[in-house]
Amino acid sequence: MQKEISLKLKPNEAFNEVIIKEYLSQSLSIAPTHITGFYKTKQSIDARSRKQVWMNTSFQVYINEPFQPRKIQKILLQNVSKANKKIIIVGAGPAGLFAALKLIELGIKPIIIERGKDVRNRRRDLAALNKEGIVNPESNYCFGEGGAGTYSDGKLYTRSSKRGDVTRILNLFVQFGADEKILYEAHPHIGTNKLPHIITAMRNAIIEYGGNVLFEKKLVDFDIENNEVKTIKIADGDSLHADAVILATGHSARDIFELLHNKKILIEAKPFALGVRIEHPQSLIDSIQYHSTERDICLPPSSYSLVEQVNGKGVFSFCMCPGGIIAPAATNPNELIVNGWSPSKRNNAFANSGMVVSVDEKDAIQYLKKIEPKNKQLNSPLTLMYFQQAVERKAFEIGGGKFVAPAQRMVDFSIGKNSASLPNCSYLPGISSANLNEVLPPFIYKNLQQGFKAFGNKMKGYYTNDAVVVATESRTSSPVRIPRNIETLEHPQIKNLYPCAEGAGYAGGIVSAAMDGENVATIIAEKLK
Repeated sequence: MQKEISLKLKPNEAFNEVIIKEYLSQSLSIAPTHITGFYKTKQSIDARSRKQVWMNTSFQVYINEPFQPRKIQKILLQNVSKANKKIIIVGAGPAGLFAALKLIELGIKPIIIERGKDVRNRRRDLAALNKEGIVNPESNYCFGEGGAGTYSDGKLYTRSSKRGDVTRILNLFVQFGADEKILYEAHPHIGTNKLPHIITAMRNAIIEYGGNVLFEKKLVDFDIENNEVKTIKIADGDSLHADAVILATGHSARDIFELLHNKKILIEAKPFALGVRIEHPQSLIDSIQYHSTERDICLPPSSYSLVEQVNGKGVFSFCMCPGGIIAPAATNPNELIVNGWSPSKRNNAFANSGMVVSVDEKDAIQYLKKIEPKNKQLNSPLTLMYFQQAVERKAFEIGGGKFVAPAQRMVDFSIGKNSASLPNCSYLPGISSANLNEVLPPFIYKNLQQGFKAFGNKMKGYYTNDAVVVATESRTSSPVRIPRNIETLEHPQIKNLYPCAEGAGYAGGIVSAAMDGENVATIIAEKLK
């Protein structure tokens, strides 16, 4: 017999199998000897009580029958090296990789082209960016094997269950090397140090079963006949023909948006969010969230999620990284972007999070009219992209070059005061004191000022000059949407072109992008059959 039992445990109890078994036997009113085994199915932290932090944990319990370990749902791949149908996938991020695996599962050959490098060689370019302030426009935190998520934390939490089977995606990560704990944790996380090995395993499987993965192959043009994609052109002069093209280029591929716009292929401006990244000592966030001066060693570094409506705008935390690092996420010289990541243990001294304000097309046009009054493309589908780019360039200019980031203490920022000094910060290129009202558009700056004060009322101790505000967090999502048919997922104007995931405006993270890649691959397979 099997039963699912839920227990409310203290942190030290939640990881002690002897204690767990005793509680399970009490809950079931049976002797511990009747329990042949168990495994966790769900686990979350409840820190609402100021007296005790609890772990809400559910278990699959085996009673008087042989114990069966957790079953990992694995996909069965088939050799597609001689398949007569070939699909080009532009981009080797989570959408591209999961689309390729799905196509192989369905008997279709995928050909992934990736503008950047494989995960191993990509690290050298990240080191050059962090230590020397040199950015490779094709290989950085946004571009390269695994996409932006590979070296940006590896968070697997999503609310997008409507897009597909979240459990299937998590199981596939485990199949390729992720820890099984991602299957039961409320906010699963792999870590930037471990995710590259998993991505490599996925790529090796794609190649082993007959797919192709081609690095440093940048898409520069399409050949279109009778409103149908026939061939794609690569920067090195190669041309590739396929039965369909999946466009999974990520939220930072501005050249792709410009290519589509110049070829009069329909795209749309898409609202997004822009702001800053804020960093606190992790010990401070722990003390606030766990109501204790010292975190229990059985508890993970704590996180937070904050949202406030200010002047009709959403002000909210984004990509919160406990025990993390702030990283330079630039894709071009003279543009400064910061992002955050955490290793699997989340054991760094700081906690950082994006703090952003929602931006729409009207906001972008008003701002650009002030700083670029002669710009003739203010009402184009690329308006929000131009706005994003303008703020990033201003941050680079104020920071002083080499990706040194302009920064300000939190309370100083909120009262409009220059910071005479700055606290220690995890951002390796370094930070320089600046008044961020010179960097951020006024509506973003003012809304963040009010938002920080409101967040301080929600989390006592959060609003402090021990925290540092770093500009600018601007790659929250794509500022452009590439439209597609709601049923066929095909571009409404160009046949055999399938916009996909974050770069097309249909996903917001690793898991949702992976699900969208699978959905597009499934639709294409059904059409080809």
